[in-house]
Amino acid sequence: MFPYIDIGPIHLGTFGLLLWLAAVAATVVLHKNFVRNGVDADALNVVAFVVIAGVLGAKAWHELQNPADLYAAYRQIIAPGWHRPFAVAMDFLHWFQAGFAWFGGMLAGIAMLMWQGRMARFKGALEGTQGKAVGPLRMLDLAAPAAAIGYGVGRIGCLLSGDGDYGINTTLPWGVHMAKNALVLPTPPDALVQPTPVYELLFSLVLAWWLWRRGTKNLSVGTITGEYLVLSGVGRFLVEFVRVNPRLYLGMSNAQVAALGSVVVGFVLIGVAKTKKVQWAPELTADPRT
Repeated sequence: MFPYIDIGPIHLGTFGLLLWLAAVAATVVLHKNFVRNGVDADALNVVAFVVIAGVLGAKAWHELQNPADLYAAYRQIIAPGWHRPFAVAMDFLHWFQAGFAWFGGMLAGIAMLMWQGRMARFKGALEGTQGKAVGPLRMLDLAAPAAAIGYGVGRIGCLLSGDGDYGINTTLPWGVHMAKNALVLPTPPDALVQPTPVYELLFSLVLAWWLWRRGTKNLSVGTITGEYLVLSGVGRFLVEFVRVNPRLYLGMSNAQVAALGSVVVGFVLIGVAKTKKVQWAPELTADPRT
């Protein structure tokens, strides 16, 4: 576990590095999906906007769960005084390094993808009003395998930084120690804990493979997105049983409640997709007006 990498005077956080690597992996997968589906769009731009939205959404969701802690963090950030803007900025960046909620990031990322899908112009059978209506779901279908890969890689950044996303104490042979400079230490600090982000990475790789294979089928628009929501929700619900998150609702963590919501929405979306049976045309080009 290496929360920071020091190269001379350069002090790099591994969470940020793995977030970058997750974006790169997602971009590669999305680009390949665009190519095989005849999509004329820039995967790098799509992923860049989604990453920014996802990080902001994940941070906002985490912090708004406890307004009192958020206010305390704000007071600490501005403690040096506004006459020392550099010190305030450093305190803000330090605060921003940890504390991200998966569900908030997923919602913000989905919203950004849907917006980009609506701004795209469809040709062929889905041109015009129908294309605008189906565009958001089509973009989500195309991005689902990339989202799975990106999420799994990003989780390793959580493990390396020790930001509290690891599992409960364990005696299993693959248990890991958190470094003394981890962002969030276990109890006791030298305890072995389950590397739950590794579990999530392995699950995400399998999920990405499944969604990629499903992309070769002539499925109705929205089906792949629904399957992603169901399967990723099930994976997140299960891993929470060996996570350290507090149980807030009927013995479930906040993430488990959100995961159940994801599963329900996914099943509804699959049902609607099967009912509507809307197929897509292979061509998609960027709207020159955007």
